[in-house]
Amino acid sequence: MKSAFLPDRGVIKVAGEDARNFLNGLVTTDVEKLKPGLGRFGALLTPQGKIIVDFLITEAPAGHGGGFLIDCPKPLAEGLAAKLKFYKLRAKVTVENLSEDLGVLAAWDGKPAAQPDLAFADPRNEDLGTRILIPEDLKQKLSDLIGAEMVDAAAYEAHRIALGVPRGGLDFTYSDAFPHETNMDRLSGVDFDKGCYVGQEVVSRMQHRGTARTRSVKVLLEDSSPEPGVSLMAGDKPVGTMGSSAKGKGIALVRIDRVADALDAGQPLTAGGLALTLAEPDVVRIPTKQPIA
Repeated sequence: MKSAFLPDRGVIKVAGEDARNFLNGLVTTDVEKLKPGLGRFGALLTPQGKIIVDFLITEAPAGHGGGFLIDCPKPLAEGLAAKLKFYKLRAKVTVENLSEDLGVLAAWDGKPAAQPDLAFADPRNEDLGTRILIPEDLKQKLSDLIGAEMVDAAAYEAHRIALGVPRGGLDFTYSDAFPHETNMDRLSGVDFDKGCYVGQEVVSRMQHRGTARTRSVKVLLEDSSPEPGVSLMAGDKPVGTMGSSAKGKGIALVRIDRVADALDAGQPLTAGGLALTLAEPDVVRIPTKQPIA
């Protein structure tokens, strides 16, 4: 089993008697279903349905003061805290940015030998393993406790990329991507049965009408890794944007209809002049709706 402290992750705490209802009315995941030891994937959206910040969230046990802990990109933590404070109005809620005191340890490739208090399985993909919210100075102690070998955060990044799980800021641009475009609907990041939340109408419309034409896809690289942000080309036509990559694998944000047309025409795909292929070509095929008998 491996573990890595993720220096790019921060932690926000939302507490108070109205915290659960407050969060549930704002974010894409169902906070009502949360409990200590369980994590969910979600996002805060703009009213137009685009991702302001995506995150993992868990409920803190009473021994840690209760409330909810949000594992989010560290550079966006202060902005997320400010946004939540803006929304709280008269709700009995407190919002704290704990990122200077609390961070995130990821553990994968095995089952932890012990279950620390602030640990939960990553809900996006079981192969992503476990998240543990801890101060950075406890990372080695916690790794030893769960029976994991401490490795560099780059090893976790390569693991994430190989699984095709997008990362905001690298694989898509915050405030410019819809949840469907980053596969949140396929990674348990959107609850379509819960009540209203900010941006819900747009997301529901995309779900029910099947209008998502841009998707994050896994790609296989035949040579060096293209730089994030370079255009993905089908022949001489742009069909997407390259995201993060490592060890011959990568993630790209593509127009699936255009890529499907390119595959049908036998056109090669390149990014920055480097050849690549789709790891799962069928993912760009939009299912044909069957006629109702």
